[in-house]
Amino acid sequence: MNEERKILVEEVDSVEKPKLAKVDDAVDDKSEPVLAPSPFEAESDASKLNRKKDYLEGFLAQKPEAEPAGEPGGDLYEAVIDTLKSIYDPEIPVNIYDLGLIYGVEITPENHAIVTMTLTTPHCPVAESMPGEIELQVGSVPGVGHSEVNLVWDPPWDPQKMSDEAKLELGML
Repeated sequence: MNEERKILVEEVDSVEKPKLAKVDDAVDDKSEPVLAPSPFEAESDASKLNRKKDYLEGFLAQKPEAEPAGEPGGDLYEAVIDTLKSIYDPEIPVNIYDLGLIYGVEITPENHAIVTMTLTTPHCPVAESMPGEIELQVGSVPGVGHSEVNLVWDPPWDPQKMSDEAKLELGML
């Protein structure tokens, strides 16, 4: 049962160039509306050709949904992050956000800001004053009702928590 398989080869001198598509060749907008195929059947080639030229019009006309102010990307959240980026560690010339000291920022529905952070070491000379300063700065952001700073030691800070920008600033990259 040894079947031989042959590959047929045809030599040609030239091949006809395919016709280029042009916008004018598109289906006219006055064509009959085509119903969308059900999710269980594939769209036929004929229905694809009957699409209107501007079938993306509805998609492009949609307005983006507004980000909630207290969510990442929202105005209030980003204003709090910008404020944290303006506070610098007194011993290291990098802001506390890029230094990796901020573990979390939460904005409650009442627009209260809760910042969870650590310090480079529990023996840091600003351990007593830094949380109070951050609380005042974040509390002064327009729209923030009340601010609270939770100082945590677990997980401990290490240089790997720094942003690439901070590492570059300190010559660690």
